[in-house]
Amino acid sequence: MASVARVLLDSPLPQLDRLFDYAVPERLSPIALPGVRVKVPLRSAGRMVEGWLIELGDPEPGGRPLSELAEVVSTVPLLPRRLYELARSVADRAAGSASDVLRLAVPKRMVRAEKAWLAAPAPPAPVVSPDAAERAAALLGAYPGLTDAVTAGERLAVDAPPTPSAGGLRGAWADLLAAIAAHTLAAGRSTLIVVPDHRDQSQVLDALGALLSDDAVVRDDARRSGPERFTSYLRMLHEVPCVVVGNRSTVYAPAHDVGAVVVWDDGDPLLAEPLSPGVHARDAALVRQGAEGSALVFAGHTRTTDVERLVQIGWVRDVPAARRPSPRVVLSATHEAESRGARVPSSAFAAAREALPHGPVLVQVARPGYSPVLVCAECRTPARCRHCSGPLRARRAGAVPDCGWCGRSAPGWSCANCSATSFRMASSGSERTADELGRAFPGVRVIVADGDHPVASVDGRPALVIATRGAEPPAEGGYRAIILLDGDRMLMAEQLRIGESCLRWWSNAAVLAAPGAPVHLVGVTGPVARALATWTQPAYARAELADRLPLQMPPTVRVASVEGTATAVDKAVAELRDALPDIPPSAVLGPVPQGEGVVRALIRVDYAHGRSLAEQLRASVVAAAVSGRRRGPRAPARTTLRVRLDVPELDL
Repeated sequence: MASVARVLLDSPLPQLDRLFDYAVPERLSPIALPGVRVKVPLRSAGRMVEGWLIELGDPEPGGRPLSELAEVVSTVPLLPRRLYELARSVADRAAGSASDVLRLAVPKRMVRAEKAWLAAPAPPAPVVSPDAAERAAALLGAYPGLTDAVTAGERLAVDAPPTPSAGGLRGAWADLLAAIAAHTLAAGRSTLIVVPDHRDQSQVLDALGALLSDDAVVRDDARRSGPERFTSYLRMLHEVPCVVVGNRSTVYAPAHDVGAVVVWDDGDPLLAEPLSPGVHARDAALVRQGAEGSALVFAGHTRTTDVERLVQIGWVRDVPAARRPSPRVVLSATHEAESRGARVPSSAFAAAREALPHGPVLVQVARPGYSPVLVCAECRTPARCRHCSGPLRARRAGAVPDCGWCGRSAPGWSCANCSATSFRMASSGSERTADELGRAFPGVRVIVADGDHPVASVDGRPALVIATRGAEPPAEGGYRAIILLDGDRMLMAEQLRIGESCLRWWSNAAVLAAPGAPVHLVGVTGPVARALATWTQPAYARAELADRLPLQMPPTVRVASVEGTATAVDKAVAELRDALPDIPPSAVLGPVPQGEGVVRALIRVDYAHGRSLAEQLRASVVAAAVSGRRRGPRAPARTTLRVRLDVPELDL
């Protein structure tokens, strides 16, 4: 009796998100093994599609004849069973498709790299030297109980040391993460280290290089070429432990016997997956830990409300340091004798002047460019482009403004409100700040670090480093002073988590200071400023949770976004109310028009109803997709629902 192949189709259609049975022909029987990539016929479409062979089974007695597998694309089992089960669990939690998750986890096949991998011998088992093991133990010893907790596979929250490393060009946090990896590797198990961007990755790789050999570390990120990334993926498939360092998709890495997953700075938006089903790396790591029993460590200089909620309910354990140093934060404000509009108070200015002879000084600003915001000089109405209504900006002093959206220049601009023809600069970007401070400190080197001018690191010579938030380069030996500007403007953003974000931006900059160097936060008071000054970020997260709980704001509840036509959204909401009759009427916000016949509704439920919410919304998505297919080729675009769970903001 011929065996049956159960195949997951690689298709974006939600109604195809299940296993399909195909007969295995005799010619493919030796190579049609679980985990290989295959091509199969799709009767409804009359074409061939690719998919994953998940498992083999026996045909059902008296069942209808099955279509046959058409081709085995590769004989290499690229999809281990554990990775499929993880993708299935993550997709079910987010009301998404497993094939969408696998598309993020498995890189595109490269034939030449695959042939080279098949011909090469298996990599040797990495060895952690006694000296490296001793240094790792010393680093972990700063956190009582951390070593035993990692070995036992617990879920942990760790506040990283807020200091630079000995050389200053990487943070001490990178050494801590490397120590966790070395400890786990010494036990014969793999470690996954998930970081937001390439700058964090470089610091972790540098720290790992001081403890482990190169063959023990696998770099995994989208910045590598296709063959390099596919080769790294093949290396993980070997039954040899390793340390994988990469961005958000690394949480799915199929490394052998994973003993620890470390997520660094989970509040960074780069760890939120923009592609369907939009699962944050933090949530995927929680699903993986529940399935595999590995240790899970959330580390950062700040504590997100998402992690703090898990700490409060006892799902994650807080592991504090035996002794936690903190930067010397000064809350700077303008004095009575100074102009109220002074951007840099005299105390911060004096700190920069005193520190510059000894080394670099960091100045953090909110925005890049010269003057990102222009307003009418008469009525202060924001200057807008006459073509697309985008904001006008100035590239340099005296230049003709151009549009930040469409890029068109705006000669002869006039205000739409009062018809005035002159404008003024309402904000200072990184380049304008560099000009102003360069004039204030003549002869001092000025370095701009932002998205247009990336800087990897700064040497220890005197310099003014003007950096946008998140783009601050580490300095050799640490900065001799740090000035955090535009804090009041950052806090004015209309976002639920803006306080969390500002505290994270400022904390990540403050830890770049040399020991004892002052960190001046300019013009900010209130809970966020106090949390930075006292270095009590977890307490701020607890207070935020307490404030959001009575208002039913995330992450105290799970929030789902449902988009589609008004009819489809209303039907999905009605079916949800029938399936979950105990959710209150206030759980549904909207629907609100989004333009072009699309509306959006937000649904808030407690975590106990999260699984039922995901299952019901997924059923509505499939039903809408099937209904659209029946109405004609153009119908799916109008009727297909788009669902996203765990929305971080209540933004209709």
